[in-house]
Amino acid sequence: MPAGTFRVFVSHLAGVPVFDPNGDQVGRVRDVVVMLRVGGRPPRVLGLVVEVVSRRRIFLPITRVTGVESGQVITTGVVNMQRFEQRPTETLVLGELLDRRVRLTETGEEVTVLDVSMVRLPARRDWEIDKVFVRRGKGGALRRRGETLTVEWSAVTGFSLDEQGQGAAALLATFEQLRPADLANVLHHLTAKRRAEVAAALDDDRLADVMEELPDDDRVEILGKLKEERAADVLEAMAPDDAADLLSELPEADKEKLLALMQPHDAADMRRLLAYEERTAGGLMTTDPIVLRPDATVADALARVRNPDLSPALAAQVYVCRAPEETPTGKYLGTVHFQRLLRDPPFTLVGSIVDSDLRPLTPDSSLQGVTSYLATYNMVAAPVVDESGSLLGAVTVDDVLDHLLPEDWRETDYGR
Repeated sequence: MPAGTFRVFVSHLAGVPVFDPNGDQVGRVRDVVVMLRVGGRPPRVLGLVVEVVSRRRIFLPITRVTGVESGQVITTGVVNMQRFEQRPTETLVLGELLDRRVRLTETGEEVTVLDVSMVRLPARRDWEIDKVFVRRGKGGALRRRGETLTVEWSAVTGFSLDEQGQGAAALLATFEQLRPADLANVLHHLTAKRRAEVAAALDDDRLADVMEELPDDDRVEILGKLKEERAADVLEAMAPDDAADLLSELPEADKEKLLALMQPHDAADMRRLLAYEERTAGGLMTTDPIVLRPDATVADALARVRNPDLSPALAAQVYVCRAPEETPTGKYLGTVHFQRLLRDPPFTLVGSIVDSDLRPLTPDSSLQGVTSYLATYNMVAAPVVDESGSLLGAVTVDDVLDHLLPEDWRETDYGR
């Protein structure tokens, strides 16, 4: 197994207790939710079905699982208690895949699925199904006869959506191959009814990525058709600045209701961003840049830059600050650019190579001022610092472009 990967067979998770970071039991695992993909690609793991004390079954996104070890699952502690409802593109591993009759690709022999394994991808939070444990012969999973073997997912047929001919579900699965901006363009040109169906079928993180690329009217429409608890989850998964922009478009009562449903830390970020005028550095910035203390090393910085969830603009530089490292931070000391990180030895302290000559933006800097700043210094992102010298966030060039382009730019050729 490649370094950094971790594999577990799904049947071993059945009934396993789920704990929060404090050691309190949340519930027990009852199933694993996956999304089958076209072309025989390994399914992506979306999350776990967890039965809580009240016997209610809830959905735990796999991104909120921090550990699977020693017969237990550890979560971030953030659990949505809304009852689990299976979506059209979702498949339950224990309930729907096990005991299924499939065929070995090489020989065409029919076999029975006894188990599948899920693997955590290196340097990412994502998991996918990679191997299938099968039994030869005509006996079902409960019949102990026939040779057993473990094969790659690609070595069997009978699972994928294109083989099953699942119509609308297969169509939705093909959207997974599109970039968020391209999928947003597809959704924008669908009917309102169809747009709502697709949005309902996408998982929270994928929908959040797409929502960031949609026009305001489409975003408000989609958010309004989601259940309030899920709408809050999607807002939490969006970039803070995009989520704040979307909240600002809602009636005050709806905005406050969603903020109350969000996690306190995320809601606090939203309220800070909403306090600024839209076309200022404060209104444009994200509150999640890479922040490091001066005693962090170049190796630490590069590890943070490698985070696949970061946009290229945010990964272009790190901001060095005194503790605390959460925005608003302690005293802002300066910026270290990605190219400088590549030129210095891994053990170098970032505090020794920080660029402190370039003045940061203030939260009330105008859109024109932000644009001139980025153009003058050839930057793709810029720090935003308050009067006390604390880093509030960073403005990225993509957010600036969103406000410089005409409102109908998605309708033009260069917007597709």
